[in-house]
Amino acid sequence: MGSVVLRGGTVLTVDERRSVLTGHDVLVVDDRIAAIGPRLAVPEGAVEIDATGGIVMPGMIDTHRHMWQTAMRGYGADWTLTQYFVWYYLEWGRTFRPEDVYAGNLLSAIEAIDAGVTTTVDWSHGLQTTQHADAAVDALEAVPGRFVLAYGNIQDAPANWTATPEFRDFVSRRTGGGKLDLQLAFDVTGDPAFPEKPAFEVARELGVPVTTHAGVWGATGDDGIRLMHDHGFMTPETVYVHAASLSADSYHRIAATGGSISVSTESEQSAGQGYPPTWAIRAHGIPVSLSMDTSVWWSGDLFSAMRSTLGADRSREHMKAHATGDTVTHASLRAEQVVEWATRGGARALGRETDLGSLEVGKKADVVLIKNDASPVMFPLLNPHGHVAFQAQRGDVHTVLVNGRIVKRDHKLVDVDLPAARTGVDRTVEHLRRSLGDEAWEKGMNPDVPTAEVLDNPYTYTDYKSESTHGG
Repeated sequence: MGSVVLRGGTVLTVDERRSVLTGHDVLVVDDRIAAIGPRLAVPEGAVEIDATGGIVMPGMIDTHRHMWQTAMRGYGADWTLTQYFVWYYLEWGRTFRPEDVYAGNLLSAIEAIDAGVTTTVDWSHGLQTTQHADAAVDALEAVPGRFVLAYGNIQDAPANWTATPEFRDFVSRRTGGGKLDLQLAFDVTGDPAFPEKPAFEVARELGVPVTTHAGVWGATGDDGIRLMHDHGFMTPETVYVHAASLSADSYHRIAATGGSISVSTESEQSAGQGYPPTWAIRAHGIPVSLSMDTSVWWSGDLFSAMRSTLGADRSREHMKAHATGDTVTHASLRAEQVVEWATRGGARALGRETDLGSLEVGKKADVVLIKNDASPVMFPLLNPHGHVAFQAQRGDVHTVLVNGRIVKRDHKLVDVDLPAARTGVDRTVEHLRRSLGDEAWEKGMNPDVPTAEVLDNPYTYTDYKSESTHGG
């Protein structure tokens, strides 16, 4: 711990007023933001970082990331949600050993801080045993980021794994009392018998929030929300992931009980949970946070999440207007709102808005500097919120502080052993390929292409015409 000052940047405070402060310094002393202002006097020996021409913003917060799957980065690029469920839930998820969970978590944690994501919820539903859980936590503790373990097990019923003495022992050993924060991660199928009820009761007894995939087409829907509500398990701490195929009734219940929704737009618009629901969530006044879901498909940064969220929301707004012969003249969702969702929205979802999610004096010093003097994309800097949402990317993350500690500087990670992470991931990939066999491995990565209608050429610069493309 010591003092760090970021000098002369454009500061996005993401406070209540979404203030933008040009040419300001941010002073960090120990683990807190000590001052924000122009030309600040700083303690002797403070580390000075030139933020001129850059954007200083709060650390981003991802509220739903299956970190254990990161060793399979890009493997499921052409999957649907059904193929994901079959591969992980029914066929091959059991082949992951504790060391494979460790390898995925370690790489994911490093990837997060590299991209300016200072707090990540590890939606860890690959914890078949407490040995897997210990491996997950060991990996998180090896990386200088801020993490929350959302403990889950897709290979067993929530009522079963939450009732074991091994699970209770793990909770007492590894979480609480200033150690790692904990959530319980499981889904509610909508079965009228409500088999998930005992797991909710364990969460209530332990005093920890539940995070659940809700509104996932074909998997979880309104029936599950109704069961949670009728039994009193919808709380302000509950995080509903996706919520992309729910009715207005479910949104009303979430709004009335004060919960929040974690939107994974890249996932929803690609896998099939439902159309990204930010338009409906905003209409019901439900708090929003952003998440990236899994690197088996998608990017591991929240720049992509912000960009895709704006695109999906605006696309639906335009399509709705066009369907009635109307035109959208003003976008309802603004860049500053998605920047807030990526930072303060995540803090709110985790019950940490008082000390995380914005740059304000007294708050924890989770700070990101976006600056890249070698990039032609970093100037001119005219609309800072828009620049973050549409222009910036992980390669522009210059400096990252977590809890006042510099974990990345001059575009390079600090005190991170990336070669060791690579070695662990290589071993996991080798284990999985050997376990599946070459044929199953290749088939899993290259699912069959369904027979589909191919439309006629619609372009006007050729002579080809047809009724379907030109209205013949």
